[in-house]
Amino acid sequence: MASLSLRGIYKKYPGGVVAVSNVNVEIQDKEFIILVGPSGCGKSTTLRMIAGLEEISEGELYIGDRLVNDIAPKDRDIAMVFQNYALYPHMTVFENMAFGLKLRKVPKDEIARKVEEAARILDLTHLLERKPKAMSGGQRQRVALGRAIVRQPQVFLLDEPLSNLDAKLRAQMRTEIAKLHKRLGTTFIYVTHDQTEAMTMGDRIVVMKDGFVQQIDTPTNLYLNPINKFVAGFLGSPQMNMIDAVLRQDPTNGLFYVEFGSADSKTSRGVKFTIVIPPEKAANAVTHLSGYVNKEVILGIRPESIHDEPMYLQNATTGIVECTVDITEMMGAETYLYLNCEGISLTSRVAPTSTARAQDTIKVVMDPYKIHLFDKETEVTIMN
Repeated sequence: MASLSLRGIYKKYPGGVVAVSNVNVEIQDKEFIILVGPSGCGKSTTLRMIAGLEEISEGELYIGDRLVNDIAPKDRDIAMVFQNYALYPHMTVFENMAFGLKLRKVPKDEIARKVEEAARILDLTHLLERKPKAMSGGQRQRVALGRAIVRQPQVFLLDEPLSNLDAKLRAQMRTEIAKLHKRLGTTFIYVTHDQTEAMTMGDRIVVMKDGFVQQIDTPTNLYLNPINKFVAGFLGSPQMNMIDAVLRQDPTNGLFYVEFGSADSKTSRGVKFTIVIPPEKAANAVTHLSGYVNKEVILGIRPESIHDEPMYLQNATTGIVECTVDITEMMGAETYLYLNCEGISLTSRVAPTSTARAQDTIKVVMDPYKIHLFDKETEVTIMN
């Protein structure tokens, strides 16, 4: 098995196009790491450089203790699973899975043993004589995984392997791939643009944007402590609410509070809403906050931290907002409320027992302990 080290990796194309800039990632042996970001962020290019399918323009790539910049893909001891499966249509499942081993002149009895073992792990034993066209997308994806498993590589690279599957099958295959990683005990590097896949599968996540790594951390830490507005907004579904606001400080008690809404100070029209930041939350960022008093900031709050339950409203002392319900979406275990608060659009994720309906005027409470603040200009986090 192997660790990987990406040190100052760049990918530059002719004409001055820089697809990947200064990527530094240390991947531990047996780790399941996810590269995630929107289309064009450089995640697949990074994976292809690890595979040797793209040349590294600058920087060093180590697999274990070996510098592999100039080593051919076939000699890197890695296996790649592609988005489109890349199966040979004229070959059976057995032949597809055995093909790489045959090229390496592996003895026939060893090929049969390895293919049958991989087929058992992936529940493909009954399909070994079938051809790809006679199988479902999920079955083909398992064959592509099986072809990688039989090689027993040090590192598995998976490039959006589930994007061609329907939603139910995608959820099922997420679980299967996570189980497979545990069973094989091999390093997995997995590329996706789907943040749900990233949050549910990875030991750590590398969030990328415009060729740059934004943040590397565990799913929980990324969700709770995003380093900037992009990371905060990209992870989570529905995504975090972002509101233009102003940070204030009460001169009498020193408490910080966030103010937002449509009130005009000259005409006194509209409504201003406030959220007082709990002193214990502010204490961790008091130096940062002091520099932003009376300045515009971006207030972030996740949908699950906006509540309409009577219990929250009765106990709340701050963050109470009156809204009009535009749309409700019943999701089964939860309901999404799409709200309009003085021209500000908010999404709230509430219990399925919520009685709110379209066109209702309701009050919701924003949990002051769960708010985030971002710099309006740089979008860097001020407070989590």
